[in-house]
Amino acid sequence: MSRLFATIFVFLVSACLFAAGAASPALAKPNAARVLLALSEIQQQELPVEDEAQPEDDAAPAPSDTVPFPDPVLRLPLPDTPNVPSASPEPGEPDLIEDAAPQEPGPEQEQEQEPGISDPIDDAMPDTPAPVPAQPAPEVQYDLERLPEEVRRMRALLMDAARSGDLERLRPLIGTGDGATQLSFGGPVDDPIAYLRDISGDDEGQEILAILLEVLEAGYVHLEPGTPNEIYGWPYFFAVPVETLTPRQRVELFEIVTAGDYEEMKLYGAYNFYRVGIAPDGRWLFFVAGD
Repeated sequence: MSRLFATIFVFLVSACLFAAGAASPALAKPNAARVLLALSEIQQQELPVEDEAQPEDDAAPAPSDTVPFPDPVLRLPLPDTPNVPSASPEPGEPDLIEDAAPQEPGPEQEQEQEPGISDPIDDAMPDTPAPVPAQPAPEVQYDLERLPEEVRRMRALLMDAARSGDLERLRPLIGTGDGATQLSFGGPVDDPIAYLRDISGDDEGQEILAILLEVLEAGYVHLEPGTPNEIYGWPYFFAVPVETLTPRQRVELFEIVTAGDYEEMKLYGAYNFYRVGIAPDGRWLFFVAGD
């Protein structure tokens, strides 16, 4: 009971002190704090909620504990980048894109160019050669009466020697020295008859004689008339594109070569078998194969 009365007494004293503190806040705050600490074991009181912050006057200075905003960043002008034009150049400034592109010289600039000075770019470019006009194919001839007398005579002598089957019959017709008959594209040979025997398919040289005879029996062409290189040539196939041969001409070709040889000639682009050339004065100029 004594404890109960003591508690009630303390409570009453605290109430009185609390009322007195309300009248004088400056003097009551220390005592109220002590009373609250003494009564913490009996009950918990919520601390008084601070009054809502009143809106401060615009003219009032900011509190000292507020974090200040940084100073505005000083924006310095960027350095000009070389050869990079701006999106919209200022008036009076040259447009870098237009300045970079080569400009064609105007009439005034063309007149200012000194005569005799060529453009180095034009000098570096090689001149395009003019297209060479296609030469017409020579006329294929069979009439022996149109041959000069000396040409007909040499042809007849060569055919007689070929029919004899004796290579030695050709020796006086070949000649000697610079005027000797050309038998190889590799140059002159030491013994022409021995050379013809070596290139023949048989040991006696009859095959090469048969080829000579067949070539001279075909049609001929008259090439470069009126010039130092004028010749009469057999067979005419070496002067005519092989892909343009008519059916009749192909039959004449197959009397000399095989169909397989003809296909290879089309791939090669020209007739490359044996041919004979005789000069207008009757000299036997060549008997060679190839091109």
